[in-house]
Amino acid sequence: MKVRFDRDTCIGMFQCVAEWDAFTEDTDAGKADLEGGEEVEPDVFERAVPADAELDAKFAARVCPVDAIEVYDDDGDQLV
Repeated sequence: MKVRFDRDTCIGMFQCVAEWDAFTEDTDAGKADLEGGEEVEPDVFERAVPADAELDAKFAARVCPVDAIEVYDDDGDQLV
């Protein structure tokens, strides 16, 4: 499973931070950061989701008010 985070879309509500500790607040920029994320496109980051954090990653994606977070299974199908 992997998570994809579009930082440009992020509006800094930080609801994802409350759901999964892989997200942190960058209050200076008014955006969240995905810790350990690799930039795959400008301002788009991806990282693997550990098996014990799959539920947290899904909740983080679901609570994002602007859909800046997407979760994909190992086959590349979008789950959230």
